[in-house]
Amino acid sequence: MTTPAPSSRQRWLVPVVVVVLSVTVGGGLLARELYRRPDQPADDAATAVSTPSPSSSGEPGAADDVRMTDDARAHPQADAVRRVLKKYFAAINTKQYQQWTAVVTDERAAAQSQGDWRKGVRTTKDSEALVYRIERSSGSSLRVLVGFKSEQALDDAPPFFREPCIRWRLVIPMEIENKALKIAAIDGGPPPEHEKC
Repeated sequence: MTTPAPSSRQRWLVPVVVVVLSVTVGGGLLARELYRRPDQPADDAATAVSTPSPSSSGEPGAADDVRMTDDARAHPQADAVRRVLKKYFAAINTKQYQQWTAVVTDERAAAQSQGDWRKGVRTTKDSEALVYRIERSSGSSLRVLVGFKSEQALDDAPPFFREPCIRWRLVIPMEIENKALKIAAIDGGPPPEHEKC
C-alpha cells in the first residue's frame, strides 16, 4: 500500500491564509487612520479633557468649571450643554430655586416644590463636573453623560448610600422647551452609578 502524495492545494493553503490575514490587519489599521477625526489624537481621545476658561470664582473644581472630554466638546451643542450645566450646578450650590427652574423642564420643576427642593439641597455642594459624552436622542433631545462630586451632610445623603462625599456618573436627558435647552426628568429605575469619594 502506497501513501498518496500531498496535493498541491494543501501546500499553498498556509501561505494564502497568511497573506489574507496580513492584508486584513493592514486594511483595518489603514481604515482607522483614514476615518479618525482630524482633531483626534492618536492616543485615547476619550480621556482627554478640555479645561474651560478661568471662572469668576477662581476656584478649581467649582460648579461653574464644567469640563468636557474632547469627544463631548466636538458635539455641535457642546457650548449650550455646558452653559445649562453651569447654571444647574450653580443654582444647587447657591440654593437658588428660581435659577434651577430656569434650566429644567416645566415637568421636572412641577415635580418638586420649592420647599422640597431646598430641603434636598440644603447642605449639597457639587463640583468637578465633567461631561464625558453628548448623544442625540429622539427628536431634538440629547443624552449627556456627566460625572461630578457631591458633598453633603451625612443626614442629607441618599438613603441607599449614606456617605458625605459621593462621585456620581449619570445620563442627564436634555430637551428643547420654549426654544431653550433644558434638563428633563431623569428616568426612574436603579440609582445612577456612584462611589465614595
